[in-house]
Amino acid sequence: MSITQSLSTPLSSSSSTFLAPSTFNPRSQVTLPVKSLGVCKCIAAPQEADTAYKTKVSRNGNIAKLQAGYLFPEIARRRNAHLLKYPDAKVISLGIGDTTEPIPDAITSAMSKRSHALSTVEGYSGYGAEQGERPLRSAIASTFYRDLGIEDDDIFVSDGAKCDISRLQIVFGSKIKMAVQDPSYPAYVDSSVIMGQTGYYQKDVEKFANIEYMRCNPENGFFPDLSSISRPDIIFFCSPNNPTGAAATREQLTQLVKFAKDNGSIIIFDSAYAMYISGDNPRSIFEIPGAKEVALEVSSFSKYAGFTGVRLGWTVIPKQLLFSDGFPVAKDFNRIVCTCFNGASNISQAGGLACLSPDGLKAMQDVIGFYKENTNIIVETFDSLGFKVYGGKDAPYVWVHFPGRNSWDVFAEILEKTHVVTTPGSGFGPGGEGFVRVSAFGHRENVLEACRRFKELYK
Repeated sequence: MSITQSLSTPLSSSSSTFLAPSTFNPRSQVTLPVKSLGVCKCIAAPQEADTAYKTKVSRNGNIAKLQAGYLFPEIARRRNAHLLKYPDAKVISLGIGDTTEPIPDAITSAMSKRSHALSTVEGYSGYGAEQGERPLRSAIASTFYRDLGIEDDDIFVSDGAKCDISRLQIVFGSKIKMAVQDPSYPAYVDSSVIMGQTGYYQKDVEKFANIEYMRCNPENGFFPDLSSISRPDIIFFCSPNNPTGAAATREQLTQLVKFAKDNGSIIIFDSAYAMYISGDNPRSIFEIPGAKEVALEVSSFSKYAGFTGVRLGWTVIPKQLLFSDGFPVAKDFNRIVCTCFNGASNISQAGGLACLSPDGLKAMQDVIGFYKENTNIIVETFDSLGFKVYGGKDAPYVWVHFPGRNSWDVFAEILEKTHVVTTPGSGFGPGGEGFVRVSAFGHRENVLEACRRFKELYK
């Protein structure tokens, strides 16, 4: 074989042709057929990124501060990668808190009726009030805030609590300091970063600068030591908490309201899981005297009626809640709503009104009861395996402690060995390290099967 022929021979992926033993003698004389040799030019092809057209618009530096993708899409990405690796596996998702049980017929029938009415001259309606339809606002006030001094026009109907959190961030702007439970729902921190309220991410402590992380753990009953907190402008507080499942007591919320009043702060109280509370703990911040002067509340139908896809929630901003110059917070929020939002779907609002009818309330309680039975099964499983388990009583989440373990490592171990998706606790903040959240949103047979697999793994 000539040298030119050897050069044209393709190498295998293991480079075995190149590395094979050779009979070539370096001292022998080799005659090269010059006419058969060509000139080989090596030209560096430009990178595609270097040749792509670029605008002159700078990227939002605040978004660039975010360390990774939003938690739940990242979990979905890892789930999909696992399915590619194990295409025949039956993967059970107890990670992302998405509801699984059908919306009760008493609710969907009202939505269907409203939908069909839109095809008639008499029943058609276009744009509605950005704040929501009056009958629904009235029903929310009378159902969830009876005798608490909340009026219809204090309520803004929306497409969900998560969307309202970002709208509220626009209201408060970039020049504020935010405090958040640690661990907590990641939308609070991420939206704060995007708004420019924070400094850069500090890898050594796994926190963003200029955010007050209020540590909530088993040692303090999942309620922060407020005496150690420097003054914040805005306090995000979720009860029952996502991810820990802890519901704050009346005494604890009284402390929180006093702290806010003493510091001139505003509480954004997230009550998206309030209907899961089975004991005497408050379901609304407005059950606490003085709260209307320092708090607003966001909530949702998502986890009560299975509206995670339908999208319907609300925000309550009392008239007594004022900025430092005396201007009502509700008026600024109304301005943002009218600018950024055209109102919740009229079909969704028909469903929300049906949710608050006697039949709808009973149907929602039945669905909530089903998920709470799932939490009992999960809690009993991890209890039997010797784990410390929290939550589950007043929320659809079970918070399992894996002392000394990295949360993402535990997530990966469970996924790899049981094909069950959970959520790593550190995704909710540094205070979640060493924990995993297991969601009770699942069909009963899937929850039972997942628990059987957990027992096989950790027996």
